[in-house]
Amino acid sequence: MRHASLKALLVALVVLLAPALARADATLFIGANTSPVNRTAKGFAIGAGLVVIGFEFEYSDTTNDVNAGAPSLKTGTGNLLLQSPVAFAGFQPYLEIGGGLYHEELNTISNTGFVGGTGGGLKIALIGPLRLRVDYRAFTLKNGALTTPAHRVYAGVNLKF
Repeated sequence: MRHASLKALLVALVVLLAPALARADATLFIGANTSPVNRTAKGFAIGAGLVVIGFEFEYSDTTNDVNAGAPSLKTGTGNLLLQSPVAFAGFQPYLEIGGGLYHEELNTISNTGFVGGTGGGLKIALIGPLRLRVDYRAFTLKNGALTTPAHRVYAGVNLKF
């Protein structure tokens, strides 16, 4: 009897805790890269989280402005998120840090190298699993980048699943 009770308790814990810990979401966003001048940035992110810690892959593409001397910028980063475990009044704040690769171009100049980034934002509940995501990032570009740090703000549609 005692052995069966322990086994039933362990099964119940695994069933109750495991699915509740893992969450995933995907974001499509548009915004502005503000360094050295405002240019359109667009991209996507997909991630998963375990209560407070999350992981995310993000791709972003910023247009150039030849007249202002502002290069195009493409980044692909892996990020670690520290987020509140639940939303407060529909708002879920997060901070993140990560790194990856970038590529920038302006006329005949082309740079590729490592990018490090920090930032944060909010995921705001809308309807069901649909959320609005607002975000700020500061990127440090290595390998002789034309513009570093690069600053980006965006808003996007986020789907929680």
